[in-house]
Amino acid sequence: MTDTENARLRQWVAWIDRTLVKAYGEPEPWPPGDPLDGLIATILSQNTSDTNSGRAYDALVSAFPTWDAVIRAPRKQLERVLKPGGLARIKSARIQRILASIAETGALSLDCVRNMTNAEAEAYLLGFDGVGYKTVRCVLLFDLGRDVFPIDTHVHRILTRLGVLAPGMSAERAHVHMPRFIGNGRCFSLHVNLIRHGRQVCHARNPECVQCPLRRRCEYYSMGGGTSDDGGMRSRKS
Repeated sequence: MTDTENARLRQWVAWIDRTLVKAYGEPEPWPPGDPLDGLIATILSQNTSDTNSGRAYDALVSAFPTWDAVIRAPRKQLERVLKPGGLARIKSARIQRILASIAETGALSLDCVRNMTNAEAEAYLLGFDGVGYKTVRCVLLFDLGRDVFPIDTHVHRILTRLGVLAPGMSAERAHVHMPRFIGNGRCFSLHVNLIRHGRQVCHARNPECVQCPLRRRCEYYSMGGGTSDDGGMRSRKS
């Protein structure tokens, strides 16, 4: 991209941020958390709703008083505990592998990432099986208060519909692409408000485009979107 294109996209993203703040307000910052707790909670949130992942996390910490107890738990027992969150077989195995790998360092903790740069922390956490950019950046953003931008399904869908992300750009590629276009200190607000917008207006199916404050600069809407259920853009001829 040229310097002019980069500048235009930065201005566009800033407009999106301002418009969403007008619609939903400035989100209250989250209190700092424990990065290991946050990592496990985010893994449980993969491919499920917040309600179900919350139930699974509450069941996990209720059934096992320590993370060491989770490592030592019989797999089938752990699967039963995690069942409310879905994909219990996959997530139970993943969580036990990650916890065992961390325990090999001598302390069942992720406090080490507090002293790492964002790039160092990302590289370290991405080394765990089944952990991708979204999971890593959720931990950095919500538990450590870092100015990083996670891209979940809502965020990816909305930015693609708007045209900020090119059609077909993967979420992994978008995590590399987006940060340069977001103003300093604006990642938390933009991320949270995009999720709010995805839940309330820009649904995966039948988005409520007539209610959308972003529609005048939305490629999906301008090309006749609003009734398609595929999450993509329709042409006027469709």
